Amino acid sequence: MIRFAPLNVPLRRRLQTAAVLQWIFSFLGLAQCCLAAFVLLAVSYWWTAALLYAGWLWLDWDTPSRGGRRSQWARSWSVWEHFRDYFPVKLVKTVDLDPNKNYIFGFHPHGLVSSSKSSLSYLLSRAQGGNVAVIAVGGAPESLDARPGAFKLQVKNRKGFIKMALRHGAQLVPVFSFGENELFDQIENPSGSPLRKMQDRLQRILGVALPLFHARGVFQYSFGLMPYRKSILTVVGTPICVAHSPNPSSEDIESLHKVYLERLSELFEGHKHKYGVQEDQHLTFI
Repeated sequence: MIRFAPLNVPLRRRLQTAAVLQWIFSFLGLAQCCLAAFVLLAVSYWWTAALLYAGWLWLDWDTPSRGGRRSQWARSWSVWEHFRDYFPVKLVKTVDLDPNKNYIFGFHPHGLVSSSKSSLSYLLSRAQGGNVAVIAVGGAPESLDARPGAFKLQVKNRKGFIKMALRHGAQLVPVFSFGENELFDQIENPSGSPLRKMQDRLQRILGVALPLFHARGVFQYSFGLMPYRKSILTVVGTPICVAHSPNPSSEDIESLHKVYLERLSELFEGHKHKYGVQEDQHLTFI
């Protein structure tokens, strides 16, 4: 039976839903729509507009790996406040960070977006400090295990961010976001199943994971691609001091990686009770 949303939903909740809906569209369909618009312009009488855009794209190609364009005007849009309040999202910092240093935040659980080495190097090599590179360490494969109640992290063999921290002397900060995996359900795909084999193969070919996720809709609560209204508690841990080593040895990398896993476990164990995680539930590193 379909559970429809009531008609008397407060305006603030409707605005929150609209804010998340635009994010879903941007994530799943904006690139395709822009590409279609470009092609239509290119084959129409407005082909000069497409040509000018292609020229600007060529000249602007390196901007994403050079810090992008920070816009305080865009950052101040109220849509982000509505987006935050939909779940809601709460950020907790355990210590104050030194603004004169650069940091790598190892974000858990799961990611769907790859991190560019050139972009990370640009941020972390800036001598004035005050820069943070956030890396979803688990990457695409981890998203295939993301489902409510799961605490399985793809991190045992993820050491590129450790090497990057050593090369630039950037401080490592473990970050865990409680509630991330509660936002969507995912069709069962245990390791070895036909579905998981197909997903793994597509991930190797395309470079991105294709989890079959679902949650609720805009006007009903039974099915759809809108995330559930589940609170998210993102906890930023204590920085791990990293010595600058332009050419780190494998021993240096292994040692720092071990420390990072220990700090990540301590962060999870120290805050899990605030989110209602059972005492017998622990992180699993794969």
